[in-house]
Amino acid sequence: MKNASILMIVGPLLLLGLFAFPLWNIMLGAPQYPEPLGMNIHISGIEGVSEFDLQNIDGLNHYIGMKTIPKSGEMWEFDVFPKVIIGMVVLGVLIGLLGFLGKVDFKWFLGWFVLMSVLGILGMYDFNEWLTDYGSNLDPHAIIKVVNEDGTPMTYKPPLLGYQKMLNFDVTSLPSTGAYMMFIGMSLTLVAFSMGWKSTGLSANRPSKKPATT
Repeated sequence: MKNASILMIVGPLLLLGLFAFPLWNIMLGAPQYPEPLGMNIHISGIEGVSEFDLQNIDGLNHYIGMKTIPKSGEMWEFDVFPKVIIGMVVLGVLIGLLGFLGKVDFKWFLGWFVLMSVLGILGMYDFNEWLTDYGSNLDPHAIIKVVNEDGTPMTYKPPLLGYQKMLNFDVTSLPSTGAYMMFIGMSLTLVAFSMGWKSTGLSANRPSKKPATT
């Protein structure tokens, strides 16, 4: 159980990588841009992959009526998400320490994993909703208006995950370093649960020694 508890401590600590590395990355490539434009999405804000990428993306978006890329203080998520991550790290480490001291059992490890998974799903849903609003809530007075074949306004929602062709741009949206660290950290807590379960089962099935008789 102690080895499992150590993993339970290490796993949540890997989530701190989200404060140093981006969670997600969106890249836009087109013939007129030899070097693709990119956005790194952190839990506390959005940064350009290169120095002027956000400025260039906002300039392109202006022509088709898309909003400017939000700054850190313009989205509540950038204030809340860092606090949620810190809270989950503290909770996970505390559970691991209590497990090491024998105060809680392995089921708490699974509880943390389930809670973090639910929060992750909610975060992805919120991110997708933002992408939908960002790509479809366009300024009706935009300089360029592009419509679908049926005459309805075209939306420019970047993909949540994967590749999509948008006009002459090739757009790719993929997890970045912070997301991979979070995935590894969560996986370690699941391994910790499995180890704790197995160690408890082995202890329960281990035959007790009977005192020798004369």
